[in-house]
Amino acid sequence: MKILVLNGPNLNMLGVREEDIYGSETLNDIEIKLLEIAKESNCIINFYQSNAEHELIDSIHQAFKDNTDAIIFNPAGYTHTSVALRDAILAVQIPFFEVHISDIDSREDFRKKSFFSDIAKKVFSGHGTEGYTLALKEALKINR
Repeated sequence: MKILVLNGPNLNMLGVREEDIYGSETLNDIEIKLLEIAKESNCIINFYQSNAEHELIDSIHQAFKDNTDAIIFNPAGYTHTSVALRDAILAVQIPFFEVHISDIDSREDFRKKSFFSDIAKKVFSGHGTEGYTLALKEALKINR
């Protein structure tokens, strides 16, 4: 099985930015945890983070070319704004799991609308960085 973990803007700043909301773990810390789970499951896992919308779209398109089985996606700020990323996900038809470290439904009104939740296999919101682990365990159940 092949899984892409895709992270949007500002997630490269985890562990530094707004620790009261996002915690002290870094993106690298999350990746190390996921690599351990993937290794135990004989899964190939790739990671990509970008602050640029077009680079995230290119990564989704590349996942299709690479025969990726599932995508774990934290669109971050693009959650509430990017029809283009939504269209990319729909175009490739790869099952994906939406992840948010904070609970977007309990934050500012503009954060409550996700362009992805209705097309995600499952949404993990408000579980902290553990949401990535939960999403990976769900993704590993997919039979493509």
